[in-house]
Amino acid sequence: MTQLRPLDGITVISLEHAIAAPFCTRQLADMGARVIKVERPGVGDFARGYDERVRGMASHFVWTNRSKESLSLDLKQDEAQAVLEQLLGQADVLVQNLAPGAAARMGLSFEVLHERFPRLIVCDISGYGEGGPYQDKKAYDLLIQSESGFLSVTGGPGDEQMAKAGCSIADISAGMYAYTGILSALLLRGKTGVGSRIDVSMLESMAEWMSFPMYYAFEGATPPPRAGAAHATIYPYGPFPAGDGGTVMLAVQNEREWAAFCEIVLQQPDLRSDPRFTTTTLRVANREALRAAIVAAFAGLGAAQVIERLETAQIGNAQVNDMHDLWRHPQLKARDSWREIDSPVGKLPAMLPPGRNAAFSPRMDAVPSLGEHTDSLLSELGYSSADIQRLHDNGAV
Repeated sequence: MTQLRPLDGITVISLEHAIAAPFCTRQLADMGARVIKVERPGVGDFARGYDERVRGMASHFVWTNRSKESLSLDLKQDEAQAVLEQLLGQADVLVQNLAPGAAARMGLSFEVLHERFPRLIVCDISGYGEGGPYQDKKAYDLLIQSESGFLSVTGGPGDEQMAKAGCSIADISAGMYAYTGILSALLLRGKTGVGSRIDVSMLESMAEWMSFPMYYAFEGATPPPRAGAAHATIYPYGPFPAGDGGTVMLAVQNEREWAAFCEIVLQQPDLRSDPRFTTTTLRVANREALRAAIVAAFAGLGAAQVIERLETAQIGNAQVNDMHDLWRHPQLKARDSWREIDSPVGKLPAMLPPGRNAAFSPRMDAVPSLGEHTDSLLSELGYSSADIQRLHDNGAV
């Protein structure tokens, strides 16, 4: 397998923190880009301090920051800004998710940069995007989950049972659109010779992902209700208890599967023609009665027996795994999904990026310590040892 990667030779400068921008740039690094992560001296990306679960390092940081170079710069100082200016002159992409307006105040707006570096691609990630009444509003993952309507369809009945996603879904969605936006901007630059600006809004990213429930509520129709781990508009679709205390997740998607479910899984073929359950809409409307029938049928079966019947009927099903189950998932093991990366706390497992390409292997390098590459990067820019020491002494790096 060749080690030539799609983004080899591409340099990305990132003024990033938390998840959205770091998740984007880590994926660029996976594809071979050189990612230089600019961090505040002595403090760094505040996600470094989210927790200490990975041998003293933060779980979020380990996840989103492998294969990067960490450069400490105090951008409030002129000498640090001069370093950044030199880097931007050699870079292909600038990514930033600073507070709204912060990059522009530092002279890092696309309009200003484009005059000096016409080939530079600038990707700005914010909560609400540029313009509009929410432009300067603070935005964190949970707040965008709420603003986008995600919480209105997630959790159990009633506002007191609303539930956020268990991972940073709003940050992840914005990071994914930033990543794909940068890839398309690189392709565009290959045709035009000039860079462009990408304006990524967390709200718009989540609104795109919420388009099914939005259309379901089209023109004032009733929105999908909160349905816990079940599906709001398809039934039976969700978790069901087995007789041994286990839980089975199953999904009946169409009438063919409904027939097989009644005949093979429940072993109640007459239920198929029960007038309460003959269509998806009726099964949803009468879900409590149908659930009672399913729970009764499963009461004498263990979870493994239920899954065996579901497999025979070719009905979609899954185990309800926790994080420990996922670490040791047999499918991930069988597909050789795990690699080992370096970090300041030693070797760590890391999963291969999804979407494998048989033509190359992704980059899987170390998680950096704060400012680990500062001196080497400054040397690369032509700074002498004395100059580098002076920058350290002045607190510029």
